[in-house]
Amino acid sequence: MKTLARGRAPRSSYASTHSGTHSSAYSASGRHHYYERFHTSSFATDITEGDVTAGEDPVVRQAAIDALGNMNGTVVAIEPTSGRILAMVNQKLALSSGAQPCSTIKLSVALAALSEGVIDEQTEVALGGRSRMNLTEALAHSNNAYFEAVGRKLGFEKVQYYAHQFGLGELAGYHIPDEQLGTYPEAEIPAKLGGVSKMCSFGEGISMTPLQLGALVTAISNGGTLYYLQHPTGPEAVANFQPRVKRHLDIEPVIPELSDGMAGAVNYGTARSVRLNFNAESILGKTGTCSHAGTRFGWFASYANTDIGRIVTVVFLQGGRPTFGPKAAEIAGRMYRNLYDHNFFVAGTAGTTSAPDLQNGSRTLQ
Repeated sequence: MKTLARGRAPRSSYASTHSGTHSSAYSASGRHHYYERFHTSSFATDITEGDVTAGEDPVVRQAAIDALGNMNGTVVAIEPTSGRILAMVNQKLALSSGAQPCSTIKLSVALAALSEGVIDEQTEVALGGRSRMNLTEALAHSNNAYFEAVGRKLGFEKVQYYAHQFGLGELAGYHIPDEQLGTYPEAEIPAKLGGVSKMCSFGEGISMTPLQLGALVTAISNGGTLYYLQHPTGPEAVANFQPRVKRHLDIEPVIPELSDGMAGAVNYGTARSVRLNFNAESILGKTGTCSHAGTRFGWFASYANTDIGRIVTVVFLQGGRPTFGPKAAEIAGRMYRNLYDHNFFVAGTAGTTSAPDLQNGSRTLQ
């Protein structure tokens, strides 16, 4: 089977010419080049100002803060067996109305196509010429042409139906103050904007929040339970925490077919920057990079699949040229390394901070 070389799949011309602000110039060869101008900084200060932290896991929060550094972004960490938010750094951004999901939308599209029997893991899709690719490679390399073809096969109605089932277009949290909705179109975007094809490859016309993406990846990691995400505000709320199930998704049979591509993204694909900092445990994830109106977005949603449990992490960045999906993956790798170095992945410690621990701060990083 002919596949793309290991590395990032080429971006379609749509990504570089239909978003942001552009100027143009001619090179010495006479070729016309477009340069995207960005108006948002990739760096920020005081991003944790105003965060409500008394009910968060201090180890996870500090690991996330250290990993994010001065990047303009947010990190959300979730316990996938309960929907408890263990840490939410830069809550103002995390709870905002979201942004274009870029290639992370491919997780929703892949689950829809697998559930409908349109594809299976090994179904080869023609990409043009003699090139063909299966789902594992398409997810690993974030191949746009593959998901555009799959989106056309599914059609907008099915794509939209599954997106709503997976929580897009509705609040992900349960009574989380200031949480805002993302948006999912009620109709297919116009053909001149790419129609359902671009909705399925870049998330064109869609706004997704970090919490919505985190809830979806939580369901993938736990076998199909879509929890309401909850953010305890203090030790008492942690002590009395009760998971709340939003609905059960019938995706367990197809998750293994999706997981191989998510693992491939980290091992050799677009998210391999995770491994610059961490390769002690299995990480599965999906990157996303795109831009809109002068702001570039970088996404990485993942979960650590360890022998003693799992943790879901969403990194969302916004800014200019230094902001992109592999950078978000690198940050996630640093966070996983921080957790590993402080024994978070040791039996009896992962995601089990008690109310006394929160009061004493006994698990804070040194």
